[in-house]
Amino acid sequence: MKWNNIFEAIPDDLKEERFETLINSRHVRIERIVSKGHTSPESGWYDQKEHEWVMVLRGEAVLSFKDQPSVHLRAGDFINIPSHRKHKVDWTAPDRETIWLAVHYQ
Repeated sequence: MKWNNIFEAIPDDLKEERFETLINSRHVRIERIVSKGHTSPESGWYDQKEHEWVMVLRGEAVLSFKDQPSVHLRAGDFINIPSHRKHKVDWTAPDRETIWLAVHYQ
């Protein structure tokens, strides 16, 4: 059995946000996302067909929603985003990594 640590193997060069699939099955996909000052593109919204439960493990971020107020997430905070709820990342800490755990499910 192989084991890993969610806080290890973070690349030094984070010019782009990093998405890593940890588990992928028919009904669930679990990702580690590493951000450092990254945001969503100016135009458009994420509009996913799956639900997404996301937790900030380290760092902090601001999520915006098309139809509700923004949410400021800090380490330990989590939120469930229903499918097709339009959202985007408005801000992540620019001076340190923000490590997310994202669970996409049907």
